Amino acid sequence: MATLFVTGGAGFIGSNFIRYWLSTHPNDSVVNYDSLTYAGNLDSLRDVERAYADRYTFHQGNIGNLELTSRLFEKHKPDYVVNFAAESHNSRAVVDPGLFFETNVMGTQSLLQAAVDTGVPRFHHISTCEVYGDLPLDSDAKFSETSPYLPRTPYNASKASADLAVRAYHETFDLPITISNCSNNYGPYQFPEKLIPHFTIRVLENEEMTLYKSSRNKREWLHVIDHCKAIELILKDGRIGETYNVGSGVEVDIETVADTILSILDLDASFKIYVPDRPGHDRRYLLDCSKIRGELGWEPEFQFEEGFKETVLWYKDNREWWEPLLTRLQVDEGKWG
Repeated sequence: MATLFVTGGAGFIGSNFIRYWLSTHPNDSVVNYDSLTYAGNLDSLRDVERAYADRYTFHQGNIGNLELTSRLFEKHKPDYVVNFAAESHNSRAVVDPGLFFETNVMGTQSLLQAAVDTGVPRFHHISTCEVYGDLPLDSDAKFSETSPYLPRTPYNASKASADLAVRAYHETFDLPITISNCSNNYGPYQFPEKLIPHFTIRVLENEEMTLYKSSRNKREWLHVIDHCKAIELILKDGRIGETYNVGSGVEVDIETVADTILSILDLDASFKIYVPDRPGHDRRYLLDCSKIRGELGWEPEFQFEEGFKETVLWYKDNREWWEPLLTRLQVDEGKWG
């Protein structure tokens, strides 16, 4: 019987992780700690609140609040802290970079300090492939866990800095940590600013998709539940102090993502328009995941074509979830340049 303290649990990956964990670990409890910024949405967890009321607790709070976080650690005595909390939208980081460093760096440092001060036995930090920089489109190269950090945007740099802070707290204060760097996630409950829901919702609203001119830039796509299962294995069997890359190996460019959405929804190419690239628009990411596959036996289970179609249709069928969120969008992707 374990208690997990999940930060950022009202976000996309965090809410899916909480639902997954409670449904597959019937003796465990989960504490969700989220500041409920514009992208935090408790509606993503209404079913969890109903189904697991005796094992699920929510506290609103900021990971940068050392006093509150420490008090909650003392109260709940978590066996694991899993840190999803972050500002994560690259476009928004161009507009307000300071917020990203405040949350992702200083917030993570405060969370780490609370973990040390209260004797948290295990701290897992969720990071991104983007800390490594980008790769040429015409390359077969991949990023391994030993690749140098070469972030190119404020978001990427803030996440790279957070990773370094996590490692420093392990080396200096003996905090038992693990880190996972994941590729682009997709699935249900993703905030409408992100690519797949953004494109899908725009065409459902009879609006045009805004593709960057570099529409052949590629991303590696990982279903969110495959990511949750990877974290589960890392918590169970991962080596303390280690980093694990988590990716599917499936690369799809943005043009193809747009075309596939249109095909699924039986729409034509008139819904595509092209806008200037966002500053710092990365070309390509691909992770070498041989470490987590070899050490922990993890393999992605979702086939991209099937998971992608299910995701697009989820947004089509769940308008009541995303429609209220459209007023929270903070960046106009069509106005770069």
